[in-house]
Amino acid sequence: MTSWVGRTAAEIAAAVREKRATPREVVAEHLARIEKLDGRIGAFRVVRAEAALAEADEVGSRGDLGELPLAGVPVAVKDNLSVRGETNRVGSAATPDTPAEADHEVVARLRAAGAVVVGLTNVPELCVFGTTEGVHGTSRNPWDTTRTAGGSSGGSAAAVAAGLVPIALGNDGMGSLRIPAANCGLVTLKPGSGVVPAGISDGDWFGMSENGPLATTVEDARLLLSVIAGTEFVRRDAPATLDVAVSLRGPLAGVTVSAPYTNAVREAAGLLIKAGHQVRRADPPYPLSLGVTSLATWTAGTSVDAAGLDPRLLARRTRVHAAIGRRFVKAVRKGKARQELRERLEPFFAEHDVLLLPALARRSPKAEAWHERGWLRNVLVNTNYSPLTPPWNLTGWPAMSVPLGTLPSGAPTAVQLVARPGSETVLLEVAEELERRQPWRRTAPLD
Repeated sequence: MTSWVGRTAAEIAAAVREKRATPREVVAEHLARIEKLDGRIGAFRVVRAEAALAEADEVGSRGDLGELPLAGVPVAVKDNLSVRGETNRVGSAATPDTPAEADHEVVARLRAAGAVVVGLTNVPELCVFGTTEGVHGTSRNPWDTTRTAGGSSGGSAAAVAAGLVPIALGNDGMGSLRIPAANCGLVTLKPGSGVVPAGISDGDWFGMSENGPLATTVEDARLLLSVIAGTEFVRRDAPATLDVAVSLRGPLAGVTVSAPYTNAVREAAGLLIKAGHQVRRADPPYPLSLGVTSLATWTAGTSVDAAGLDPRLLARRTRVHAAIGRRFVKAVRKGKARQELRERLEPFFAEHDVLLLPALARRSPKAEAWHERGWLRNVLVNTNYSPLTPPWNLTGWPAMSVPLGTLPSGAPTAVQLVARPGSETVLLEVAEELERRQPWRRTAPLD
């Protein structure tokens, strides 16, 4: 019997469309793997075993089964997006324990495409931090279970990297797709503003948060992105030679990038040179005020999300984060600092098609009870290991994380790709070039 665990979403959907597999058998195999391994990984807050099998049968009986792009594909959904009939806790004890009456728009698009939601994945409280732990569990990196999977889409990333599902849905307000993808050896793309319906929490963190895919291959990332965007990201017949800027410098003064991540960028640059692209060193003109802008926006977003929740039920780090952010909400809503950042960086991206830079500055922190630690310690840990993702939420431009290279532990490293608005297809093509020239391991060796 063919096993569908470890196969890509594209492979599974093709098999289901061609009647070589049924949605029920595919979903049942993945549910069995979740039952076997998730106690070690902590990817899921809720597993919808019975409901998922029933929904798999419904997919199998659809008259349009042969046309569904995600026919019978098991997917995981981040626990800050509504799934009909399930509670939406956003990693907190303070949020209402009330089942959602309707699917979020992107979840509805997944289901319309034939996907089966097998569960909701763990997040840090209110999706604030780059580590995933809290009252609903701790998500660990399947490549090194002593380390966090990252955050805030940590549970979704862990689920894919462990082979519990082939693809998952997450979102990214300051790096929350790219950070866990980089930790867990996955492909992700934070789309530019307006490409995919957002509707995340209260105001999408001032329009910075975007929904996006987590996958083991660029093909699967393209497929999932196309479904949730409602438009196909088609490969160009003759991709152009690109001008690629390579930067090894972090955007924050005093925060350096460690050797494994700078080495990954150098290696990626070499691969792109071999592919015929024009590659040269060039650092974006980050303003000195970037750290202040990032902190103000990060805390203000949390302040908005925490409004109306019982502060006694929030973790201390969340309460402090929200309290600090209250003084910045009015200024952040005006968006002046973000507009100034875009204007400062636009000439750089007029000269360069793609920016290649590290995805992280260093390996992820230990998988510990960070939600019980102080606010300042959490902020320093997050800032020191993941300072390179927030600028591209502040600008609203598309950015990818692509696995490349390894740490001494054997866990993956990654590079980040950024481009001007409307360049999602360009980024996918560059990522495909890297994947073709240096394929990565798809899932962690847990069995």
